[in-house]
Amino acid sequence: MAQESPKNSAAEIPVTSNGQLEDSHEHSFNRDLKRSLPAGLGLSETKITSHGFDSTKEGVVEAGPFPAKGFSASPKSSVISPSSAAASRLAGQGSDLIIPTGSRAQQKSGPVVLADEVKNPAMEKLELVRKWSLNTYKCTRQIISEKLGRGSRTVDLELEAQIDILRDNKKKYENILRLAQTLSTQLFQMVHTQRQLGDAFADLSLKSLELHEEFGYNADTQKLLAKNGETLLGAINFFIASVNTLVNKTIEDTLLTVKQYESARIEYDAYRTDLEELNLGPRDANTLPKIEQSQQLFQVHKEKYDKMRNDVSIKLKFLEENKVKVLHNQLVLFHNAIAAYFAGNQKQLEQTLKQFHIKLKTPGADAPSWLEEQ
Repeated sequence: MAQESPKNSAAEIPVTSNGQLEDSHEHSFNRDLKRSLPAGLGLSETKITSHGFDSTKEGVVEAGPFPAKGFSASPKSSVISPSSAAASRLAGQGSDLIIPTGSRAQQKSGPVVLADEVKNPAMEKLELVRKWSLNTYKCTRQIISEKLGRGSRTVDLELEAQIDILRDNKKKYENILRLAQTLSTQLFQMVHTQRQLGDAFADLSLKSLELHEEFGYNADTQKLLAKNGETLLGAINFFIASVNTLVNKTIEDTLLTVKQYESARIEYDAYRTDLEELNLGPRDANTLPKIEQSQQLFQVHKEKYDKMRNDVSIKLKFLEENKVKVLHNQLVLFHNAIAAYFAGNQKQLEQTLKQFHIKLKTPGADAPSWLEEQ
């Protein structure tokens, strides 16, 4: 006789006198279990484990030793026979079903988590091109409006006057530089001719005994003039090098900053005009975001314009101080060297070069060897 289940009477399974389960109940249990299991799983393919049950082991009947003849069972063995209710619970517990490899199981779809999209370099470049095109369009429109006299421009009168003076002075300094270079070229040719003429007089002085002294005087005079000319040429070339550095490097660097300042000014006026046009229009839900964005862009370009204007003012101040100092020394050098040369004062000419630390290179002299430089 079977023992009663400790929890539910539905789990009771009657046992016949010979110790076998009643066939009608077995067929009913198998039918119910097949209905409750997912499609594609046979009853023979399913292994039911007991670790998912409660501690009361619903649907488990422990069978003791049977006195019936012909039935051999261990007194400690147990028969695990779940009822239809337990089979329904097993069907709902996917963790308690061990499915063979060959069968397919339906997976429950859960929430899909999308990862952050990776930024596309092509889209970033396209955005940069779009911003650049928009900025170029605004600046071009501002320049055309200013040339046609329709648009307004921001003018700093004091700064603009200093920039105009600087550009005018640069043209004048470039003219002086060209003339000085022409003088240096002509003086070099004259010195070269005087040197050749002195060599010719010296040669004739040796070969013409009757005119030895006359040719000798002229040879010494031409050689002295050539030597003084080389000294003057060294002073002029030093003057040219210094003025060239001032004009083509120092002033040019300042004018480059001026160009950046003018570009910042055009951008500032372009975005200022754009903001003014938006402020004159209607204010609604569509225009307010545009006005706010235009205000932000205007503020950015205003800060850039103020910074560039400050940089130009500082550079113009330092340039003026440097220009006065450099030109003062170079003009004194040029005057003293020319005056001493044409006065024939060789001593004063050499003293002028020493005053400005000018070293003359001997014409035709080769570069010193590495032993001499040590």
